[in-house]
Amino acid sequence: MKILFAASEATPFAASGGLGDVVGSLPKALAQKGVSCRVVMPLYSNIPSHFREKMSYICHFNVVLGWRNQYCGVYQYNHDKVGFYFIDNEYYFKRDGMYGFYDEAERFAFFSKAVLDIIEYIDYQPDILHCHDWHTAMIPVYFNIFYKHKEKYSKIKTIFTIHNVEYQGKYGMEILQDVLGLPESEKGLMQYDGCLNMVKAAIEACDKLTTVSPTYSDQLQTPLFGCGLDREFINQRHKFCGILNGIDYEINDPKTDPLIYKNYSCQDISGKDENRKKLCLEMDMSDDYRPVVGIVSRMVAHKGMDLIKLSLEHLICSGFKFVVLGSGEYVFESFFNDMHNRYPRQMAVYIGYNKPLSKKIYAGSDIFLMPSQSEPCGISQLIALRYGAIPVVRETGGLKDTITDCSFGRGNGFCFEKYNADDMCGALFRAKNLYESRAVWELLIKHAMSCDFSWNESATKYVFLYQDVLGLK
Repeated sequence: MKILFAASEATPFAASGGLGDVVGSLPKALAQKGVSCRVVMPLYSNIPSHFREKMSYICHFNVVLGWRNQYCGVYQYNHDKVGFYFIDNEYYFKRDGMYGFYDEAERFAFFSKAVLDIIEYIDYQPDILHCHDWHTAMIPVYFNIFYKHKEKYSKIKTIFTIHNVEYQGKYGMEILQDVLGLPESEKGLMQYDGCLNMVKAAIEACDKLTTVSPTYSDQLQTPLFGCGLDREFINQRHKFCGILNGIDYEINDPKTDPLIYKNYSCQDISGKDENRKKLCLEMDMSDDYRPVVGIVSRMVAHKGMDLIKLSLEHLICSGFKFVVLGSGEYVFESFFNDMHNRYPRQMAVYIGYNKPLSKKIYAGSDIFLMPSQSEPCGISQLIALRYGAIPVVRETGGLKDTITDCSFGRGNGFCFEKYNADDMCGALFRAKNLYESRAVWELLIKHAMSCDFSWNESATKYVFLYQDVLGLK
């Protein structure tokens, strides 16, 4: 099988979150199972120079998009036994950042057409185009309308994976012909609830539809989580499934990680205590018996920041310390900075992105807090488990699929169901009570670190999915 991944980002080249982590690591895991994988993404200007300098020029051609006829260059680079293609167009991608521009629809419509066009020029004939999130939603649409009946494309299948349904590529219908280059006859496919919706169209156009956890696939079929598309998910449930994300266990390994203070393993966790002490020292926090709670997150409401805002002072006064890393809405950034000023020895804050510090937080925290209102899968709780920081999570999406409450059996964390501050605090206090029984807590750390959320099992499920869509089962 030959799989061509199409995505707007991928580690280690350019990434802003979980999407980039998945696209950077899943093809590598599939390659280890004998599946031929390649990835295509935009050639952003912020891709580090040490990668750009080693890319090989493949070809260039023009992409027709409505009345536009735009240059498209193709470069290639091999990383971890996976080939990466980069779509070059400086007008669309030589900008300060990857997202947030006025012409997002045009930029990623161009990228989608380019992904399909490069099949004519590269030495790789994919069996499946695996598309990720709204930036590539037009690929199944363009494929069905313009490419499917061409000889070189006739046997290709399309899979569309939704990482976060909140982003749907919604625009006014006026861009149908002018920007997307689609005929008026496709208005019905693209229209949903009075506007143009790219994700809705991809849901209907693709051969298989997936999302990033089994629970999230169920939740998307409800009005509360479907963000207006629940009817579409229900209508297409015959081709819809959830496959849990994993993490790269080579990159996220406390035994070898060069970014943490001291390496340790599941067999010998003695180094974790030193990581805790040095994290407190670096963040100018008191080094005492109180448990350190780590938070690495976007500071937005649906990540549970409002629950933390309601409870943080009470938790600090009740014997917790917090290390917070992230950025987002001004109200939360200001709140955390204010709490640091009021409790500098119990509260440390870093506003922004800092990968080395994030690893130190995973290694140095006793508890890792994720009280999300919604969480399609979640990567942070999996990294926390790997580093022995015990997750406290709300039971939603992938958090429910990966964390089980150890208060009622052999679990790997602490959970709460209802989205309210009292229940979150209750889960934290249950964790704190167990933390004070050091021998039991160390057993919990070892159990958490022994949980396997690598890509191995999930990659196997993707192999079965690919075989199914190709009729090989």
